[in-house]
Amino acid sequence: MLEFHSASTRMVNSRRAIAECLDAALGEDDHDCDLIVIHASMGHDYQQLIDEARKRAPSARVVGSSCCGVVGSEGVSESMKDVALMAVRGAEHIAVAHVDGIYGHNAEAQAAALARSLKATDPGVNMVYFLASGIDIDDDACIRGIESVLGPEVTIFGATSADNMKGVASFQMVDDTVYEHAAFAVGFSDPGLSVITQATHGFVAVGEPLLVTRAEGNRIIELNDRPAWEVYTERLQLPSTATCGDTIPIGALAERLPADLAEEYGNDHILRVVTKRDAHGTMHCATGIEAGTELWLTVRDEERIFNDMDRMMTQMVKRAGDRELQAVFHADCLARGRFLFNRVMKEELVGRMQYPLSKNGEVPPWLGMYGFGEFARLGGRNTYHNYTTALYAIYRDA
Repeated sequence: MLEFHSASTRMVNSRRAIAECLDAALGEDDHDCDLIVIHASMGHDYQQLIDEARKRAPSARVVGSSCCGVVGSEGVSESMKDVALMAVRGAEHIAVAHVDGIYGHNAEAQAAALARSLKATDPGVNMVYFLASGIDIDDDACIRGIESVLGPEVTIFGATSADNMKGVASFQMVDDTVYEHAAFAVGFSDPGLSVITQATHGFVAVGEPLLVTRAEGNRIIELNDRPAWEVYTERLQLPSTATCGDTIPIGALAERLPADLAEEYGNDHILRVVTKRDAHGTMHCATGIEAGTELWLTVRDEERIFNDMDRMMTQMVKRAGDRELQAVFHADCLARGRFLFNRVMKEELVGRMQYPLSKNGEVPPWLGMYGFGEFARLGGRNTYHNYTTALYAIYRDA
């Protein structure tokens, strides 16, 4: 039977940060557990984080990622020294796998290899927490790869790692090694548990669409028959010398959804992010893209963001019924944090997602991060999202 425990801190010293979190999550007497999932901002020494975790919990598999801030049961923080973790007990229901060297061109094959490793360890896996590099990757292909082995009925939830919104490098941690272009997956197989996932963004498409006129995989080569980056930055009223970090807060691209999915999503469009550009003007998206696709620029509608959050929480609570909530994993777009809201609004937004899932005023074990993208189901299918809040509530069935 799986048990979840979480904690977060803002601590300059990386080793002390892990010690403080484990004390808070598990108590001071016994830190040993079977899995530790770590999210940490860019100011930390990732090698020290995993070394300390393995020292204090020698039986645990350790995985983690870089991010742009964390959300825990204690609240939200986006300093350069944030750490949050989820400690899990129940080794018989946990499988861990990873691959290194995952990029846009090989994402499907690498994700399939990762899934085969998970299945070989535990054929009973019924949900997968997946985290991959946030830069130069095709996340739709990752989903296809995992589903080719585990099937589409297995729910994939998780995120892609981030830096402090520079779009330069992001990091993943697995056991005793720090990677830059890796992916890991944690498979849970407790038959009494199920996960509810949902995402929302609240942005609105505006203006005339840009037409993808040339694309390969997850790379947009031309928009409107011109170099993609040149057209994109021109529409954003930025110089072509702008970086991805300049465009991410204001440059969400919207792809129209079919009517049935739009109704469920609460929005006519799903959003896409550009996380890398080549010197000759090719833009790398986090999903596959086809020539002929229309992409709109967007504006944030702050009232809608809050209203859509309330709508999502109502739906999630209704779907849960009387099941007992065990833990919440949470992925948020870094552009919805301090780069989008001031501190008061950010804390209010987090409060609106945590309050409905609390019991007697107590927030459940909660591990959230600000990253480059989010996985959550849409229309009954595993889907990759950008610029959303995505929640993954794990329940024990009644």
